[in-house]
Amino acid sequence: MASTKFSDITADGLWHNNPGLVQLLGLCPLLGVSSTAVNALGLGIATILVLTGSNLAVSIIRSAVTDAVRLPAFVMIIAALTTCVELLMQAFTYELYQILGIFIPLIVTNCVILGRADAYAAKHPVLPSLVDGFMMGLGFALVLLVLGSLRELIGYGTLFSGMDLLLGEFAADWRIVVFPDYKEVLFVILPPGAFIFMGLLIALKNVIDASVKERAAARAAKPAAGGKRVRVTGSIS
Repeated sequence: MASTKFSDITADGLWHNNPGLVQLLGLCPLLGVSSTAVNALGLGIATILVLTGSNLAVSIIRSAVTDAVRLPAFVMIIAALTTCVELLMQAFTYELYQILGIFIPLIVTNCVILGRADAYAAKHPVLPSLVDGFMMGLGFALVLLVLGSLRELIGYGTLFSGMDLLLGEFAADWRIVVFPDYKEVLFVILPPGAFIFMGLLIALKNVIDASVKERAAARAAKPAAGGKRVRVTGSIS
């Protein structure tokens, strides 16, 4: 029973109720910093840490907090965790922290985090809340990474450029030049390009969901193999 529940939580976070593609929450950082894969990955990891930690903390204190102070307490927890992540980035990935700028402190106001804390963690035990926070954060980070990779590929002609800013010097050679002598496509790098690619990703998900529903409906309508019809004539007394 528990495994089924955790599988549902995983499916919701990664696909069925994905924060970026379905709930459309946190779009400001999602569109604002996804110009490259490394920027997207940096913000995605920070969001996973804060979302997982906040769900864990909120679930632990859920029975001790009254309705009058519930939301302020949740915001304080999220702000404290965001500050910890911000300090860690300043210590270990300072250049990436400068690139991401205001979007790291703005994690406090991310609707994804407060929404999951209030809608899920405040009503469920610790372990499901922990899994929900991680999967929702992972789903958000994956959308960020796909969007950032697409924009970097089409905008700059490269992939994983500047990965050493996040992972250190050993990742300096991870840069992949897909299109040599490529001229930058400024429109893709700017926010309007982010809106267009985000719309395409949402449309692609809707097409996949519609196709899956059609196949499921077709399988349900198809008669079972080996079934035979029996014709009865006459009357039965």
